[in-house]
Amino acid sequence: MNKLIMILLAIFLPPLAVFIKEGVGKHLFINIILCLLFVLPGVVHALWVNMK
Repeated sequence: MNKLIMILLAIFLPPLAVFIKEGVGKHLFINIILCLLFVLPGVVHALWVNMK
């Protein structure tokens, strides 16, 4: 998928971006927990997952 679209998804819908990149797995669950605790760590994690 286009890198710009993935970055925008990581900012606005972090779990969806992680799901598209990694599928269902530990990164998705970590991201959901981070987003539930506070959105900013979830965004940072999603950007990190999509950049590696």
